[in-house]
Parts: sequence; structure tokens; C-alpha cells
Amino acid sequence: MIALGLMSGTSADGVSTAVVDIDAKRKLRLLAHATVPYPKALRERVLAARDARTPELSALHADLGRFFARVAVKAAGRRKIGVIGSHGQTVWHAPGRHSLQIGEAAYIAEATGVTTVCDFRAADLAAGGQGAPLVPYLDWTLFGGTGIITLNVGGLANVTIPGRRLQDTIGFDTGPGNCLIDEAMRAAYGKPFDRDGRVAASGRVDDALLRRLRHPWLRKAPPKSTGRELWSRDFLLARAGRELRRRPADVVATLTAFTAQTVADALEGRGAQEVVVSGGGLLNPALMRELEARLWPAVPRPSTVYGLPALAKEPVAFALLAAERLRGVPTGVPSATGARRPALLGKIVS
Repeated sequence: MIALGLMSGTSADGVSTAVVDIDAKRKLRLLAHATVPYPKALRERVLAARDARTPELSALHADLGRFFARVAVKAAGRRKIGVIGSHGQTVWHAPGRHSLQIGEAAYIAEATGVTTVCDFRAADLAAGGQGAPLVPYLDWTLFGGTGIITLNVGGLANVTIPGRRLQDTIGFDTGPGNCLIDEAMRAAYGKPFDRDGRVAASGRVDDALLRRLRHPWLRKAPPKSTGRELWSRDFLLARAGRELRRRPADVVATLTAFTAQTVADALEGRGAQEVVVSGGGLLNPALMRELEARLWPAVPRPSTVYGLPALAKEPVAFALLAAERLRGVPTGVPSATGARRPALLGKIVS
């Protein structure tokens, strides 16, 4: 089956796509991938969605669905797509209680004529889970039994420790990925992100600020997940507002170090030897240097070594989850989410 995955992460940079050939034994072959940036006005609406009123949120739900549909049509091209998996755009995540992803999938199914699977978190939540993370099933498929640990650094950062068996696979969020760095760049420089880690490289890590950024959530034991609700601009300004006005480059450098340190702390004692890194953070050399220093003696390797471009992993995951949903295969991982049972993830729109 050829499946198309769509992913829009917490950084809200745009929609990443992956076209994947999936055989009956879950062997994956990436055929194509791309990332389509959001138009500026649409991105601003996404970033403001946490405070939106109901009419605004309803309109955004429809407008994102139409945008996802256009992206899906372009990504599919002339290929015969068997199923589309669309994660949607998370606008609120309260772990274990409720989670909202918007971007109406009916527009995708209508525009492409392809059965579309969406709303992947709900079944796990209903089964008593956190509703996240969702990628451990893919990580186990790719790396189960190898001893490799995976790290995806998007707006948030999450790790998977794939077991030999799916039920032994652990996955959880480690804390902020790029989200606080991006907030600092928007606040201090009017830019959406720290391109190539240049601002971080020009600043110095402030150890006192690094300690002040610590939050009790970081000490929680898995299963756990988090969102921009915690790692927000309000959090940033409360902990680093004065420094951001006076020494913005030092703040960006410190936030970059903070992301790397929270990952290293989360993996302490887990026997990490090789950590495969994906997501937008892989494109930030300053962050990769911090990860290399703080994860030692574990070695961070780019996911490209294993044929996964930086922004392709998560859409590949949703292509796989969608294909498995049509086959009736549960892809929830209770050892990662805390659910009572492996849930059959995703709602089908056709």
C-alpha cells in the first residue's frame, strides 16, 4: 500500500508530507517528502489559536483543512494513494484529559478521493492514556531490538526507547524542543526561528538562567507528555524576560542548551549509546553541538543516516498509523502512553 502522511507540529512552521510504500510486513520505503510553509497570516492564526474564541477556532479548523487538502493533492501527484494519515494541528493538549487537533480531514478526503485517517489521540485518551506520544509504533517498527534510541526535536522534544517487543517500548516527551527558542527569536528579533543556530552561536550560556528554567514537570516519571501550554511565551518571559531585553543572544544560547540538557537528563541511566535525531532541531547546528556535549558518551546521529530526512519522520509515522488503522491493527503503545490497552488509533473519513 502507498500511504501519505501529513504532519503539522507545535512549531507551526508548515505541513510536512511523506509518501511511503508499506508492505504487508511493515517494511517502509520513502518515495517522496516535502514541507510546505504556512502563509504568514495562517501561521499567526495557528500560533494564536490557544486563546481563540469559538467562532475563530471553528473558522481555523476549516481553513486548515482546506490548506491540508491542497498540500495533500500536490504531495500525492499522480500516485495511487491507498490512505492518507493527517495528524492535524494541535492547539491544546492536556495530558490524560483532553487534546485538540484541528484541520478538518473531510476536506482532504473530498479533494483527493482517498480515505483519510485523523484524530489519532482520542482513542488512547479514552483508554486512559496520555494521548501521546504517537511515534513509538514507528520507532519500534524501524529500530525495535537494535538498542538504538530515537529523539525527535520539533516544537517539543520526545524520545523512544524501542524494545524487542512493542509492549516493551518506552516513549515520552522530554520537554521543550524548539518552541522556547522560537518564542525568544520572535520576541527579541522578530524572526520565526534561529536559522542555522547563528544567534545561539553568538551568545553565551547563562548557567544561572539555565537553572532558573527548570520546572517540576521535568522531574515527573514517564509516561508523560507536554505541550506549548506549559512551554509558552508566558513561561519564557516569567523566567527570562529581563535577560531577553538586555542580552537576547545569551538567552537564545541558554534556551538551546536547556533543550539539550532536558534530553540528556531524561536519558540518564537508560544506557543510551546511539541516539538517532530527527525533526527541525536536527537543522540547528548549535543545538546539535549541545546535544553532542551533553549526551556523551552516547552518540547523536542524524536520522538521514537511516534514510529519514529531518522533517520526514513524523509524516512517515502518520502514513504508517493510517495504513495500520485500515488493517485494524492497534498502534497505541500503553508502555509509552499509560493506556489500559493498545488502542486502535485514528478516525476514518471517506
